[in-house]
Amino acid sequence: MKKNKKLLILVNDLNFFCSHRLPIAEALLVKGFDICIGYGEIGGADQNLLKQKGFKVYSIPMQRGSINILKELKTFFYILRFFKREKPDIVHLITIKPYLYGGIAARLMGVPAVISAVSGLGALFIHKDMKSKFLRFILNPFYKLAFNHSNQKVIIQNNDDMQLLVNWGVLHPTKVKLIKGSGVKIEHFTNLDEPDGIPVVCFAARLLKDKGVYEFVSAAKLLNKKAVNARFYLAGNLDEKNPAGLNQNDLNQIKSEGYVEILGYQKDIPKLYANSHIICLPSYREGMPKSLIEAAAASRVVVTTDVTGCRNVIIPNKTGFLVPVKNTQKLADTLEWLIKNPNERVAMGKEGRRFAEKEFPIEKIVKSHLDICDELLNKSL
Repeated sequence: MKKNKKLLILVNDLNFFCSHRLPIAEALLVKGFDICIGYGEIGGADQNLLKQKGFKVYSIPMQRGSINILKELKTFFYILRFFKREKPDIVHLITIKPYLYGGIAARLMGVPAVISAVSGLGALFIHKDMKSKFLRFILNPFYKLAFNHSNQKVIIQNNDDMQLLVNWGVLHPTKVKLIKGSGVKIEHFTNLDEPDGIPVVCFAARLLKDKGVYEFVSAAKLLNKKAVNARFYLAGNLDEKNPAGLNQNDLNQIKSEGYVEILGYQKDIPKLYANSHIICLPSYREGMPKSLIEAAAASRVVVTTDVTGCRNVIIPNKTGFLVPVKNTQKLADTLEWLIKNPNERVAMGKEGRRFAEKEFPIEKIVKSHLDICDELLNKSL
């Protein structure tokens, strides 16, 4: 009897796996793979539901915010032991610590095939201060080791990130597979008409400074002082383990000012966007933000920043607008124009829906991942 191929997934946060990679893993189950998931933090995900679907789920002592050398060595040795015990035919490494530690561990353990998924390069590549430059210098050889398996594909979400890693000398272009984000289930977004009432501008993302939370709040304040009739929703969870994360005191201060409505984490994004008119993400850098892909699927116009990742999710001046990063005045002016021009806003939203149907359906993303698995496994025979 032919033995099923075993795929091992390593991810920082199980909740991220559920929100961004679950359809891919489900498709691999259907193809007959045995799938083990190793995760660092649970993040509110339902382990029992995953087990019922047929996944094996294991906790790994891996923390996103930790830079403690002893803890990181412990994490690395746990990953080594995990790989040794499970003996996977292929590993899929998602987010920074998994693709760094897991990429090196896969080489040491002789794993036949490796997929490394770079969702975005994060704060380390946003900031230009001496600390960030020093960390990039220290991490350079680890990236080289992690991206130098003989049978490996590195999934990148945009050309800017690909070029940065290639120019940094850690990644060969032949290893790269460009896949635009995590996709979206188009059929989940059915309430495409704008709701009646006061226009709602919605920010939906983790509450990080690097996502442009304060620029969003400041733009709301500027428009309030101009008596522009609109409501502003801030939807997202705190992530205090992230260096750029807001804390509860920060959130309380924003709430006390009264310019935005704090909604907290929202699981039902189709419903949230159905009750909104404009989706805004003034981020400093992204891989390929799912919140904006979902905005397009929801037939909502987007206002975002002219930075890596964000600019790749819209057709400028057709499905949304790009504004300069950290430019609160330009952000407020653009939002004001959309608030006051509903016909143009609706038309741009409809263009966004057509764009999403063409570029971001989950079926297209899943097929790309299945093709990578087939290619790597065929090479490892």
